[in-house]
Amino acid sequence: MTSAQRDVRTERLLRELAPQVLGVIIRRFRDFGASEDAVQEALIAAATQWARDGVPDEPRAWLIQVASRRITDHVRSESARRRRESLVVSLASPEEQLAFAADSDEAEMQKYQGDTLILLFMCCHPALSSPSAIALTLRAVGGLTTAEIAKAFLVPEATMAQRISRAKQSIKASGVPFQLPTPEERAERLVAVLHVLYLIFNEGYTASSGSELNRTDLSSEAIRLTRAIHALLPDDGELAGLLALMLLTDARRVARTGPAGELIPLDEQDRGLWDRAAIIEGVELISATLPRGAVGPYQLQAAIAAVHDEAARVEETDWPQILGLYTLLMQMSDNPMVSLNHAIATAMVHGPAAGLELLKELDADARLAGHHRLDAVRAHLLERAGDPEAAVAHYQSAAGRTTSVPEQRYLLTQAARLRDARK
Repeated sequence: MTSAQRDVRTERLLRELAPQVLGVIIRRFRDFGASEDAVQEALIAAATQWARDGVPDEPRAWLIQVASRRITDHVRSESARRRRESLVVSLASPEEQLAFAADSDEAEMQKYQGDTLILLFMCCHPALSSPSAIALTLRAVGGLTTAEIAKAFLVPEATMAQRISRAKQSIKASGVPFQLPTPEERAERLVAVLHVLYLIFNEGYTASSGSELNRTDLSSEAIRLTRAIHALLPDDGELAGLLALMLLTDARRVARTGPAGELIPLDEQDRGLWDRAAIIEGVELISATLPRGAVGPYQLQAAIAAVHDEAARVEETDWPQILGLYTLLMQMSDNPMVSLNHAIATAMVHGPAAGLELLKELDADARLAGHHRLDAVRAHLLERAGDPEAAVAHYQSAAGRTTSVPEQRYLLTQAARLRDARK
C-alpha cells in the first residue's frame, strides 16, 4: 500500500469515527462546543501521529482518550468555578475512559452507533432554526467542512461559519440532554433530520471537491443512519422515500467511474454493474410507500430514480414519466436543482430547444449564480441542439467553476472532443 493510499484510508477511518467519538464525549462531558473542539484536536493529532507511527490497534479508544484529555485540560483552565466543577465531577480517569472505549463487543458497538443517532437528533433540536440545525449536523455528524456545507446551501462560506457558531451557542444555552428524543420530539425534528441525511448522502455520492468522485464513507453512513431511523418510524412515508432514494441512487455508484476514476455519465454506464439487490429493495420500498397517503419530495425523487434503474437500456428510459414526476416535484419544492433537472427532462421529451428555453429562467436565480451545473447542462443541451461552438464555451466555463477534479476532467474532455470533431 502506498503512502497516498494509507493517507486516504486513515482519512476515511477518522471521518467514520468522528461522530461516534463526539457522541461519547458529549455524553460524558455535556458541553457540545467544548466536546467538538476537543474531538477536532484529537483528529488533528491522529492525522499527524498515525501517519508517522501507524494506526493504533484501538483507534476509537485512542481518539476518545486524547479528546477526553483535551477537554479535561480545558475544564481545568476555566476561571468559572461552577462550570469547572460541574464538568470535572463527571470525569472518569483516562484509564477508565480507555477501558470503556476499547470494549469492542456488539453491545458496545451499538452504543457508539446509538450515540451517533442521538447526536443527529440533538443537532436538529427545535431551539435551532432549520438552516442552523442542518448546518450544525452536517458539521458534527457528517464531518463536512464549512466550505462544503456553504456550497450545499449556496451561501458564502463566512455566512455558514457564523451560522454554525450560533448553532453551537444555542445548543449550549438550551441545555439539551444527550438522549434519544421522545416520539413527539422525533416528529418535530424529523424534517430537519431527513434534510441533513439527504445532504450527507449527496456529498458522499458526488463529492463537491477533491480528487475522488465518491466519498463512500459519507453515503454509507447516511444510508446506515436512515435505516436506523426508518426502524424507529417504519410508517413515515417520506422517511421510507428517502431510504429508497438513497438505495436506488447508490446502486449505480460502481458504474459511475472508470478504471482511472473518470466520471461516466448515466447514459453511458454499464448497467450490468448496477447493484440489483439495492434496486430491488429500493423499488419495493417506494412501491409500498406511494399508495399509503400524501406524497412528498423524497418519495417523488425515489420514484424518478426507480424509473431510471428499471430501464434495462438507456433507450428504454421512460422520460415522459420522469418529466411528469419532476413537474409535480417543482410544485412542492422551490429548489433550483429540481428546476435544472426538470429542464433536462423537458429536453429529453420535447427537444433541446425547449430545455434551453427553461434554462433562461434559471439565469436570474441568484442561488445558481456561478454554479457549474447550470453551465454543464447548458453545454450538453447546446451540443444536442447542434451548436458545438457554444457548447465548448459552456463546458469550459463549467470546468472552471467546479472544485471536483473528476467533474472538471469530464467537462474538459467533452470540450476537447467537440473541438477535435470540428477540425
